Amino acid sequence: MLTVEKIGGTSMSALADVIENIILYKRSGSELYNRIFVVSAFSGVTNLLLENKKTGEPGVYHLIVRQQDFKGTLDNLIVQLKQLNKKYEPLGLDLATADDFIEKHVRHAQRFLENLSGILASGYVSTEGILQAAREILASIGETHSAFVFTNILQNMGIHATLVDLSGFHDHEPYTIDQRIKHAFKDIDFASTICIVTGYTKGTEGIMREFDRGYSEVTFSKIAVALKPGEVIIHKEYHLCSADPVMVGINNCIPVGFTNYDVADQLADVGMEAIHPKASKPLEINNINLRIKNTFEPEHPGTLITREYVSSTKHVEVITGTNKLVIVDIYDPLMVGNVGTDLQIMQIFAKYNVSYNFKATSANSISIVIWEKDLKDELIKQLEANFERITVDKVAMVCLIGSNMDRTGLLATSAQALADAGINIISAGFALRKVNIQFIVAREHFDQAVIALNKSMK
Repeated sequence: MLTVEKIGGTSMSALADVIENIILYKRSGSELYNRIFVVSAFSGVTNLLLENKKTGEPGVYHLIVRQQDFKGTLDNLIVQLKQLNKKYEPLGLDLATADDFIEKHVRHAQRFLENLSGILASGYVSTEGILQAAREILASIGETHSAFVFTNILQNMGIHATLVDLSGFHDHEPYTIDQRIKHAFKDIDFASTICIVTGYTKGTEGIMREFDRGYSEVTFSKIAVALKPGEVIIHKEYHLCSADPVMVGINNCIPVGFTNYDVADQLADVGMEAIHPKASKPLEINNINLRIKNTFEPEHPGTLITREYVSSTKHVEVITGTNKLVIVDIYDPLMVGNVGTDLQIMQIFAKYNVSYNFKATSANSISIVIWEKDLKDELIKQLEANFERITVDKVAMVCLIGSNMDRTGLLATSAQALADAGINIISAGFALRKVNIQFIVAREHFDQAVIALNKSMK
């Protein structure tokens, strides 16, 4: 059975475990093959190239944005990537070959970037397209490096491994992303090789333009749709669990086991991505099953996500949420009975490209929860110009999520658990299908709320 599998950056940095627990685990001979591995950059590398995903600390890309010299930073990047190479030499990496490869690759990228910077400095063209191209070039470096290293190690172990480089660095054909993927795999005999594939794919539409840092999962998804494997697998450094084990304790949560793509979407909506939602949709539409596995527990089957699964028992599958939200309350006494007020508000949010996670209404007010990073002064000023009073508060959202949890008393039990923990519910809600019950609480109560709800579900 052909599988398409993705290995995340944290797992990639533990290559010895990946080889033992994924590549070789209970396999030998021809059993090693019929597998395609889409790899992320080693942990932290894309942060150096673009920006730190969590803190926002700028990388090489932001030097280009500010039209500052970036050569010294690229020199330092080469040094750091060679240090990573040395880390994997004991696994069988040909260090001289890997060092030569990454040196030439980064210098090649540097020439592209210098040309782009020159055009940018001229002032004759729009900056958006130039900067987007720079971001694409930089992003591709991390996955090209990790894929080369991984392939080289496997080959030196005597395993037939094929590097499938989708970065298009040396291929200037105007392929779309889908065309490049189709072209790259058309002559490969999967039964006789392991494919190691770059998580970045070059395409005329620009994979980062729409998906930004979720691009490696989009590559993974598009390969799956093109090749129709028996199953797709994402290897992470943790299980998809009923709650965050760091927060509630490893003994107070369990792997989910089975769920569906609707639940996966609910998780992504609060930032707990089993898979990027724009990567999961094609899998769901094409009825391709997705398995989430823990790299460090190869014997565990993980969690299988399918299109049709519904739990046979009514229970909460995951308790999660986020403390990185704000609630925007729009109050105006003229709202009551006035048709179109909600539309007017949504048009203002759409104008500033802001989506919401939660919304509640009363006769004279509408409360909307959004990501704090999406809060814009211009958005608030326009709301204030159109409505009597706007208030903004930092909040957290805690969610009960499951494929079949519509049982009598669940809402009451949950509210009581929060009350017993001394946590006030600012707002709450759920849609008719009841796959996600949401509680808005004060930001400082987030961890406490997750722990309280997790205890109440036992």
